[in-house]
Amino acid sequence: MKKQRTNHEAKIVNESRRAFLKSGVATGAGLTLGIYLPAVLARPVLAGPVKTGRQTVTQPTLKPNAFVHIGTDETVTVIVKHLEMGQGTYTGLPTLVGEELDAAWSQIRVEAAPADATRYNNLFWGPTQGTGGSTAIANSYDQMRKAGAVAREMLVQAAAEKWSVAADGITVQEGIVHHRPSQRKASFGALVELAAQQPVPAEVFLKDPHEFRLIGKVLPRKDNADKVNGRAMYTQDVKLRGMLTALVAHPPRFGATPKQFDSAATKKVEGVVDVVAIPNGVAVLAKDFWSASRGRDVLQVDWDETQAFTLGSDEVMTRYKSLAQQRGRVARNVGDSQAALKESARVVEAAYEFPYLAHAAMEPMNCVIVLNQQGCEIWNGEQFQTPDQMAVASVLGLESAQVKINMLYAGGSFGRRANPQSDYVVEAAHIVNAIGGRAPVKLVWTREDDMRAGYYRPMYYHQLKAGIDASGNPIAWQHRIVGQSILKGTSFEQALAQDGIDQTSVEGAANLPYGIPNITVDLHSPDIGVPVQWWRSVGSTHTAFAVETFIDELATTVGSDPFELRRDLLREHPRHRGVLELAARKAGWGRPLPDGRGRGIAVHESFNSYVAQVAEVTVAGDRTFTVDRVVIAVDCGIAVNPDVIRAQMEGGMGFGLSAALSSKITLDQGRVKQSNFHDYTVLRLDQMPKVEVHIVKSTTAPTGVGEPATPVIAPAVANALHAATGRRFYELPLRFAP
Repeated sequence: MKKQRTNHEAKIVNESRRAFLKSGVATGAGLTLGIYLPAVLARPVLAGPVKTGRQTVTQPTLKPNAFVHIGTDETVTVIVKHLEMGQGTYTGLPTLVGEELDAAWSQIRVEAAPADATRYNNLFWGPTQGTGGSTAIANSYDQMRKAGAVAREMLVQAAAEKWSVAADGITVQEGIVHHRPSQRKASFGALVELAAQQPVPAEVFLKDPHEFRLIGKVLPRKDNADKVNGRAMYTQDVKLRGMLTALVAHPPRFGATPKQFDSAATKKVEGVVDVVAIPNGVAVLAKDFWSASRGRDVLQVDWDETQAFTLGSDEVMTRYKSLAQQRGRVARNVGDSQAALKESARVVEAAYEFPYLAHAAMEPMNCVIVLNQQGCEIWNGEQFQTPDQMAVASVLGLESAQVKINMLYAGGSFGRRANPQSDYVVEAAHIVNAIGGRAPVKLVWTREDDMRAGYYRPMYYHQLKAGIDASGNPIAWQHRIVGQSILKGTSFEQALAQDGIDQTSVEGAANLPYGIPNITVDLHSPDIGVPVQWWRSVGSTHTAFAVETFIDELATTVGSDPFELRRDLLREHPRHRGVLELAARKAGWGRPLPDGRGRGIAVHESFNSYVAQVAEVTVAGDRTFTVDRVVIAVDCGIAVNPDVIRAQMEGGMGFGLSAALSSKITLDQGRVKQSNFHDYTVLRLDQMPKVEVHIVKSTTAPTGVGEPATPVIAPAVANALHAATGRRFYELPLRFAP
């Protein structure tokens, strides 16, 4: 298929950035730049003039709200405010609109929303636009349905006016408006002009779940075709006339800054155009990637490491263990756990260690940025529109509204592109500012940059202690967590860190669902100079493992079946218990396995969704093992698209299995040792187990599915290994002690 292209014109000033800020306008001749985007993503949001001969007319378009546009060509364009990074937002959100609009699935198209928090904010985050926390469907469920219902009502009213009939006798199905008594019909496109003249209804009725025609059905993904035929637009696909590619030499240790640099050899490399210093490194700009890469290879930088982080992973863990000897800030306290421990017939203790983890998305960080007299324009897989707008505006001395962001597809993220510091986007802004905006800049991080320049899931240490009475019932639970705060120093700290407790550090622990009468959870958040941020499923990445392997250990200590003990302790949590029972039943829990094989179970709630997993493993004589089968049960409310849910359960589980089996970031004297997938290994195709996903039928509002499967697999596998070998595991990635 021939690739379609659309040209957009923009001007880039030649003057220095200082002159631009001083005058506010460009005083010299600008150069014209062309932006080449596939037509499917370049389609303008608002209907523009269409020339026919000597006359200019405007295509009528029904635009009842910020999310739905219906054209005379029968196309229903759904404006999606959330990033599509593989998780299915470009399918799930249009499904909600299409359901209430009663459109045909084939007529629905998708368009990325611009960065505008006044219209496209994440409803769970207040006046902030962005994607994360498994909130896309959950926060948009009613909003997008209402958007579709409003458009439907206006079409119905238009038909009623056109046919002089009562609106209550009109039905809509598959994009056709029908008045059954008179057998008159009209398509959406035929009614658009008249519908656009109708008043926008203040209130609309939404369907009952039993009326759903699209919600709950397996529908083809809206992003699949473009990804198969090459029309999908990623940052690397953006090509602007005169654009320079930038690579940054980052400091070898976190916290170091460039003292001085020698660019003589770099500037001799063919294709290299400029070398500029920015706050966190030195950028090499060239006409293409490989020229920039070769230029960076010979760049000589003298780093100021007076404030650099210089510890190794082992030294950090030693500090954590020392802190764990004292009580931290209390995140939850129920009853008197200390007194209950003293009264216990038996006390069980365990400690768990978790490494730093990279996000390792298949598309490393990148960003295209243009600076002109109107402001700044960005193209990228944008996950954090409002924070990034504010951060870039601050760097460039602009108002946030002057930072235009074009949201493209992203090749994965797992939290990384929603950086609280807007790190790589700010880096691009510094680079284009340093060259006075004289050319567009495409910032590219290599895999090695992505692995070594930050940011990571924090390293953690957990210390647990439980008391068991004479009847074998857990009566006391103490859980101490030590690890860096993700929120400290960010704009989210005030809202999500209460009484000095980072809620993302204790989630999955402070809300322990098990019916134990005496519980204490406390936290230490030491200052460590390693840049950290959320990683798929955030705090649950470590709390679920500690909780679910420890509860398993309590079960075997008192001679109880791990499934039965969990079920008994979840009496007050029916949704936890429901997925636990479903997964166990589908996995054949209790059915004997051959020697060398084991079955383990775990259950966890995150992002208001409930997931249980049963893993089956085989352990060989040399202590290598395989994960053979994983049965997943999920309760995520209404299943908007069961196929997308299954994909996210499978993918999220596989992502967590990588961390369970092999992934880890280690530091040596402040330097990250890993650099690429050869030494930061992720799950290989031949390691993927057979997966079964079972979705609980529900009529409650939908909740997140992008992350909740990730934290459950590691404890399920660890518990299965114990069932097969009798050994317990207290460290990730999983390994047999010598």
